[in-house]
Amino acid sequence: MATAKKSVPVKKAAPAKKTVPAKKSAPGKKVAAAKTAKSSKPGKPPVVKWGPQKFVVSHLKDADFKTGLRSYAKYRDLGMTEATGGAAQAHVIRLVGDCDPKVVAIPHYHGVQFQMLYMLKGWMVGEYEGQGKIKMKAGSCWLQPHGIRHTVLDYSPDCEMVEIILPGKFETVVLD
Repeated sequence: MATAKKSVPVKKAAPAKKTVPAKKSAPGKKVAAAKTAKSSKPGKPPVVKWGPQKFVVSHLKDADFKTGLRSYAKYRDLGMTEATGGAAQAHVIRLVGDCDPKVVAIPHYHGVQFQMLYMLKGWMVGEYEGQGKIKMKAGSCWLQPHGIRHTVLDYSPDCEMVEIILPGKFETVVLD
């Protein structure tokens, strides 16, 4: 009989110094906004409204990766937003090119009810409010609670992760 593996928490590093925001960021600037059922301010997550769902299949095609919210990332939409009527979003994210801290170190938060990431390949170092700097590597899985301030600090050239978000439409707010 097989025994269940216990979940092992990712080691937390000591809190890091404040990150330097990108030159073009402005306090409270919304960089990607969409409809939510309620306000997406920290402390009050949006409400996910479920309706009918459709069966959907997404097969890997490199041509499906498109530039999106971040210039240093390509996103492959997995079709969940349409299939769930906007209740959920899922995509694969590839961080591309050499990491330039002046471009990637943009403190921000998302107005979401649920945000889970799973690292498929490579590694990424992020800084998370109340947690400090953490290096995620292939096999790492993490939950970013509603409104947690975070920033990307560094990543490997082969960095690739899956992200699942509720609701499918949300706001991202850039911080100073």
